[in-house]
Amino acid sequence: MVFENDERPLYEIKANLFKGLAHPYRIRVLEILAGVQEAPVSAMITETGLEASHLSQHLSVLRRYGLVVSERRASVVYYRLAFPQVADLLHVARSLLSELLQDSQRHQRSALSLPTISLSR
Repeated sequence: MVFENDERPLYEIKANLFKGLAHPYRIRVLEILAGVQEAPVSAMITETGLEASHLSQHLSVLRRYGLVVSERRASVVYYRLAFPQVADLLHVARSLLSELLQDSQRHQRSALSLPTISLSR
């Protein structure tokens, strides 16, 4: 795992965790896994629309950061969240995003209700 034997300050380690999350498809994969006990790679390919090689790269990053674990059964590889707190993190991020978007929409409505500004000539 990326964080083993890391003597950097905790805030730097935390920032690197967020770097591991910093891709839309990795977030999507984690959201898929947050909704199930485990998922085979084939299901994640279907859900994300990614090619197998691209999904594999994203799963590799998520494994390296300790966010997911895999298990091979016969010829099928299954993934699951490594920790239930990953789902909690996704939930908090979605809640925060919802609040931010509401503020943004509220500001946009306020701006639209402002009087028109005439440009001087």
